[in-house]
Amino acid sequence: MIGAAPETRGSVAAVVDAYRAHGLFKRWPVQYIATSGDGTLAQQAVLLARAARDFASLLAQHRRMVVHVHATAGAGFWREAVFMGAALAAGCPLVVHLHGNGFDASIRGFLARAAVVCVPCEASRTWVRSVARKADVVLAPPPVAEAVAVPELAAKPNLVLFLGRLEARKGIYDLLDAVAEVRAAVPDVRLVCAGDGDRIGVARYAERLGIADAVKFTGWVGPSGKRALLEHAAAFALPSYDEALPVSLVEAMSAGIPVVASPTGGIAEVVADGASGFLVAPGDRSGLERALRRLLIDRELGARMGKAARETAKARFAPERALAVLENLYAALGAIALDERSGEREQFPLKKAA
Repeated sequence: MIGAAPETRGSVAAVVDAYRAHGLFKRWPVQYIATSGDGTLAQQAVLLARAARDFASLLAQHRRMVVHVHATAGAGFWREAVFMGAALAAGCPLVVHLHGNGFDASIRGFLARAAVVCVPCEASRTWVRSVARKADVVLAPPPVAEAVAVPELAAKPNLVLFLGRLEARKGIYDLLDAVAEVRAAVPDVRLVCAGDGDRIGVARYAERLGIADAVKFTGWVGPSGKRALLEHAAAFALPSYDEALPVSLVEAMSAGIPVVASPTGGIAEVVADGASGFLVAPGDRSGLERALRRLLIDRELGARMGKAARETAKARFAPERALAVLENLYAALGAIALDERSGEREQFPLKKAA
């Protein structure tokens, strides 16, 4: 398996960390190779060189193995393309696992030649088939564990949580406008922005709106920090202009938080408008303001929606359900699960073809 280093910022690391936490690496002979991570360019270059060395060593040792590559759009995809190309040249079954959005037809060749393409939502599956008609596309939802403790929504402060990159396409400026309007009806409303990006630009915009005192920036937060924020949030907002299926959205739903989001990508597949949250068209600042105001003022409504969101997340993204997709896929491609009695990884290469 190839992807980002543990606890690196981004969806790939979050998903792989969940795989590890819920036992995938204990049940299957997974050798994980990190090709990217946070750090300086020099540190990333060293990491990539080490990854290339380790991957070459595995190819030489096993000759044929399932290669599961996690990829994001842009430069990240083409970094991983080196490993995908080597896997295909060696005759290894290739699993291309797409995360996020922003992919284009330039990756068609890899999608068409992969044994399987994994995507997080139906919207992504539709896109893959539009550019690589014969690709075998499997829906592999991110595993998100049910939150252990869910505080009563009525007892929470009027806090709106945004988890995502601070940039216009994520709808952060629309959200600031909406919060400024909500403040007239809910004077103590607060917005917490957790993520990297244009913090200075977003902070200046909040100042111009006169709500600088109501907006807090935490920067990127790891798993424990994210859990703490979710425990205090009364609403989760992600009014993006373009998404696949954000893991942060599913995590908020799992924590019993009603969401206000745009019906882009796979979001409309998991958020039932008026039942587990509100769907507001990208750029509809008035609609965003109305939805947030209703959730903060009518806490009974928010609690009902939060409960429905939690049930949806449990039914569709429970780790045992999400990981079963991968485990069935590995078995179908010829990999052999570890013998739990011996735990000896090195004795389990791919099954030989009959």
